[in-house]
Amino acid sequence: MSTGFANQTRAKIIIPVERTAPTDGKQMFTGYCAPCHGIDGKGHGPAAAALKTQPTDLTAISRHNHGKYPDAHVAAVLRFGAEAPARASAEMPVWGPILGKMNQNNLQDKELRISNLSRYLESLQRP
Repeated sequence: MSTGFANQTRAKIIIPVERTAPTDGKQMFTGYCAPCHGIDGKGHGPAAAALKTQPTDLTAISRHNHGKYPDAHVAAVLRFGAEAPARASAEMPVWGPILGKMNQNNLQDKELRISNLSRYLESLQRP
């Protein structure tokens, strides 16, 4: 098990990271993202109240990008963290290193996880 931390000045939120199937984007979302973003992805998860900045509504990613889902950007945020506070908070854990530690013997595992999590996020998009 690993741990993801949302950077906080008020409180530190600890999200236990259990091993998930690298092919199951929904399972990864539920375990890693839903504590802050909510099960519906709209930013109202149980840990959201402890954050300085409201978590991004992940169902509006395409809407904020002229109707196109920015898969490369989403994958980059998952790998390296968020740098654009207007769209995502710097409080979000950087999942790339955490996902990469789950199966260190399989170099493609992290990329598979990021790809499937991004695809699941794409499925949550609303007009």
